[in-house]
Amino acid sequence: MQITIHAKDIDVDASVREHVQRRLHFALGWAQQHVGRVSVVLSDLNGPRGGADKRCRLRCALPGTPEMVIEDTQADLATAIDRVADRAGRTLARRLARQRENRHGQAHQPGPDDELRPATGRGATATAA
Repeated sequence: MQITIHAKDIDVDASVREHVQRRLHFALGWAQQHVGRVSVVLSDLNGPRGGADKRCRLRCALPGTPEMVIEDTQADLATAIDRVADRAGRTLARRLARQRENRHGQAHQPGPDDELRPATGRGATATAA
């Protein structure tokens, strides 16, 4: 899993970058074989005026699914990072579960016309009543 961190209108030092890396590896590391790249943009919306304006935006995609975008805005940048990482882990788990469910659910499901269809496949015999 490749994590890229960009800063926009905010100073991001090594400790913040390490915090992002650590939190994302903890939240998404279990699925790193499914996730190629993760992009994180950290920004300060209000600049020096203060307030709940530190934003963390995460983007990543699983093969065959739309891009996942999760963002949160808080007064504290570390809190925004933590919340985004937690939500990304839960969202990724749901998406992977749906993919597994769809893969397994694509097997033939009986329908109302199945009684009229002859049985096919190895060892199957069709009988007429």
